[in-house]
Amino acid sequence: MILLRLYFEFFKTGLFAFGGAIATIPFLSDMAERTGWFTQALLADMLAVSESTPGPIGVNTATYVGYTVAGIPGGIVATLGLVTPSLIIIMIVAAFLKAFRSNKYVNQVFYGIRPASVGLIASAGITVLRLCLLDSAAYAASGRLLDLISIKGLVLFALIWLLTNRVKLTKKLHPIAFVLFSAAVGIVFKFAGA
Repeated sequence: MILLRLYFEFFKTGLFAFGGAIATIPFLSDMAERTGWFTQALLADMLAVSESTPGPIGVNTATYVGYTVAGIPGGIVATLGLVTPSLIIIMIVAAFLKAFRSNKYVNQVFYGIRPASVGLIASAGITVLRLCLLDSAAYAASGRLLDLISIKGLVLFALIWLLTNRVKLTKKLHPIAFVLFSAAVGIVFKFAGA
């Protein structure tokens, strides 16, 4: 039964997450709340790992969640659930490609989907910012407003922003350099107990 639910949950995510893998984040966040399979903090960790490993974010996350919920079969089923809608849609579009190209109604549908995709991606960006820069657990524990802001996250965000936008020597570095730098900083923070 759990395998069927994994498939169905990730099928829904794959079916409605137009705009690429980042657009799956609001769906994954909702799934975390409804199913309890993972927390918002774990979602942030999964996104960080998925961003720094080969493969699409959605597929990596589906595989990880499926594996943690139901082992190897869960990982396979969740991944299949996520990619099945895309495969079906691609096969249908490929079968009717010529008709779709010139159909004004189809063009209007895609025109309407674009803003929805931008909205989903913006929502994902806000969710990631909230998860990385706010520490609601520390705030809940202390009740102090200053504890709501993750100082470590804010400093790292500002540093990466400066290095990618303002410092000429590092502006043109490959993004993987910043991912590796951030991973190293995270390891240092962990071992330092910060």
